[in-house]
Amino acid sequence: MSPRFRVPRPRTAAGRVAGVVGAAVGVAAAGLAAGVVSERVLVRRLKIDPTDRYAHEDFGRLRYDEAYLLEMPDGTDIHVEVVEPTRPVAGHPTVVLVHGFCLDMGTFHFQRQLLADRGDYRIVAYDQPGHGRSGKLETGEYDLARLGRTLRRVLDEVAPEGPLVLVGHSMGGMTIMALAELYPELFGERVVGTVLMATSGGLLAETKLVAPALLGRVGAPVLYMMSNATRYGGTVIDKARKSTSNVAWLLTRRYGFGAAKPSPALVSYVETMNSRTSADTVTRYLRTLATHSRFPALAALAGTPVLVIVGDKDMITPVTHSEEIVRRLPHAEFVKIHDSGHVVMLEHADEVNAALERFLEGL
Repeated sequence: MSPRFRVPRPRTAAGRVAGVVGAAVGVAAAGLAAGVVSERVLVRRLKIDPTDRYAHEDFGRLRYDEAYLLEMPDGTDIHVEVVEPTRPVAGHPTVVLVHGFCLDMGTFHFQRQLLADRGDYRIVAYDQPGHGRSGKLETGEYDLARLGRTLRRVLDEVAPEGPLVLVGHSMGGMTIMALAELYPELFGERVVGTVLMATSGGLLAETKLVAPALLGRVGAPVLYMMSNATRYGGTVIDKARKSTSNVAWLLTRRYGFGAAKPSPALVSYVETMNSRTSADTVTRYLRTLATHSRFPALAALAGTPVLVIVGDKDMITPVTHSEEIVRRLPHAEFVKIHDSGHVVMLEHADEVNAALERFLEGL
């Protein structure tokens, strides 16, 4: 089936949510909102930073040449954007950007900006099911195998020929691992390089993954509410999230970033991306994230270049997760970025971009 071109659907705001773990922490925030006034004052003070280099950055408004909605077999529409090179270079791969949980393609704002400005790489970016401008499942739970098949469909439809470099952040890296598990023949034949940012192949015995890691800090009542989300209804939960937007902002700052004083504009941008993911979507992703274990799939990457990037203060997928990936892929280049948290490609964009450029030029 050929991709169907449509005018991109407008984004809809769904209320606020906390931290890089998105809506799940927003629900947690509903139980922490007693000090609303003091939190509002604190957030207002933290947002005032005359040295913020990103204060006037136009986040989420990068150009694209084509936009598609790809209909998946389950009926879900996947929003895809393509940036064509302005000065194409023979042999250069198409760079495919795969974002993480409770985020969207805007995660790679600075990396897409870099590659578009260079003009010598084709860029493909898409929103994962239930995220951003993509549709959501009507029934059932999400699972990583489904995400791997979604990525394969995107590749088949908008990048069916030529070499590929896959770039995945957090759940996006896990999606690439799921693709490798399902279609190992792609790696080496089509996929000539892989970049894994702030992600994990498993290690769940050492650390709870993504949302459960933060939910565990606020106690059983919130976990119960999340596990019974259908009883409460997504609308009720989303309203609770919206009422605690200041708490959400503070938790985003605390758990998504590593620097003592991260850019307020970046914190707001990440929190805004989080807020677009409904509570219903979050709860339907939790099981697959909590049971993710795809270390054997990494074998498919053994014959191609790999770049692993992690922030040394990542509280969501700690450094040990990246170290284990590198232990299993000893040929991988390992870049550990000082004073950075989970959204390393935003918080330390210059360093991540330098590593990405070096990696691409070395292929």
